[in-house]
Amino acid sequence: MAFTINVNGKAQQADVDGDTPLLWVLRDTLGIVGPKYGCGVGVCGACTVHVNGQPMRSCQMPVESVGASKITTIEGIGAGAVGKRVQAAWSELDVAQCGYCQPGQIMSATALLTKTPKPTDADIDAAMSGNICRCATYTRIRAAIKRASGQKIEA
Repeated sequence: MAFTINVNGKAQQADVDGDTPLLWVLRDTLGIVGPKYGCGVGVCGACTVHVNGQPMRSCQMPVESVGASKITTIEGIGAGAVGKRVQAAWSELDVAQCGYCQPGQIMSATALLTKTPKPTDADIDAAMSGNICRCATYTRIRAAIKRASGQKIEA
């Protein structure tokens, strides 16, 4: 079946089965490889994208459920002010170690800061709890979120 989906502000065509996960449409059909395959069951967060501004696990979302929703991936998140600040903070603080989970981490952090511009540590923990980092860069992730929010980073 042919689907037209809005990805990073552009209409994209995909001729796939309706039950194909959005992750595979993005990666294999459209060549948008920022969202990563991690677990395939929606618990690691590596495949996180925004659907109408909300963080969602693309490995669990059939393309037929996307409809007219606006999909934003790591490739497009820097077009917004919050996403740009988050990406800058990640770079300034050298958050990434292996980097595999970082697209999903950045997507979740951007959604958090869009909703809660000055998050507490508890807000950060709650928003980021579904994103797993095998390199355990959680301290740097929290610091980058604080920096992107304009808050003081604790030593």
